[in-house]
Amino acid sequence: MTGLTDSGTLVRLAYQGLVNLGVDADEVLRRSGLDPDQLYQANLRTQFSAQPRFWKAAVELSGDPCIGLHMGEQMPVYKGQILEYLFLSSLTFGDGLRRVLSYQRLISDALQGQISEDPSTCLTSYFLEHQHATSHLAEAMVLGLIKAFQAVTDGTFKADRILFNHPPNTDLAEYERVFGCPVEFNAKSFQLFFPESLLSYRSLYAEPQLLNLHIQAADQHLAILQQQDLIADVRSQLGSLLESGSTTLENVAQRIGVSPRHLRHQLDVAGTSFQRLLNDYRHRLARRLLSQTDEAISEIVYLTGFSEPSTFYRAFKRWEGKTPIEYRRERMRQ
Repeated sequence: MTGLTDSGTLVRLAYQGLVNLGVDADEVLRRSGLDPDQLYQANLRTQFSAQPRFWKAAVELSGDPCIGLHMGEQMPVYKGQILEYLFLSSLTFGDGLRRVLSYQRLISDALQGQISEDPSTCLTSYFLEHQHATSHLAEAMVLGLIKAFQAVTDGTFKADRILFNHPPNTDLAEYERVFGCPVEFNAKSFQLFFPESLLSYRSLYAEPQLLNLHIQAADQHLAILQQQDLIADVRSQLGSLLESGSTTLENVAQRIGVSPRHLRHQLDVAGTSFQRLLNDYRHRLARRLLSQTDEAISEIVYLTGFSEPSTFYRAFKRWEGKTPIEYRRERMRQ
């Protein structure tokens, strides 16, 4: 996987939490490299690497050193998504939780939660230990998690104790007020303890036929993410190989560890092709070099992997309806 990503739903929930706190949520997004106009884009995934910038901006604009806790308190409940439906249509809360943990990538690539029942029932190792994970993210996510668990158990879920593996951002009394249970810090790993009896809590909405449909839908969503991973891997390899002139499907397949036939098939399943990705990469690179640099056209021909200037000119005219020189002149006038 070339880069960890988060579901757009998480960004929208965080955005609304900031709005409810009276924080300039649009400016927080902009400072973290996100376009507020794309907030409701279909199938939105954002880079996990943007998390530190997001929380730094949130702290600065709110003046709250414990913004994750308080934003999580104000976030709407995670509802109406396929994971909620998996929970509700499962026979028990425990069944639903185990099932949802198989699909946690749909929320974020940075999640790796597991259930532990020895010696006490808890959700553990919920967050990937990653340089971009922050204490604010952990606190907001755990609050969001507890709210979601309460929603699918009709208010029955209650945390017994929470252990975070980071130091506190405010006094313990504030954490216990928000979470409603004892909270400890600087633990070896994250743990969310809850009564074992909750695992057998029966869902009022359990329906085997709906459950099968929801599993199929979750599998389809996961397959889309895997296709996006493959496309991102191919694009990354194209960037490495382009200047060498060896951007063939065979070379890319070798670098990502699959056969050329398998790569061709998987790209076809994803609704694209190697040639289409190569053309798109060259097109985007050419536009950027022409509009944002002073590189000579002859150098851009080389950088975009074309063997002859005439081939580059024909391709660019096909892409933009104008020559590279005309495109550059227009950009310079803007």
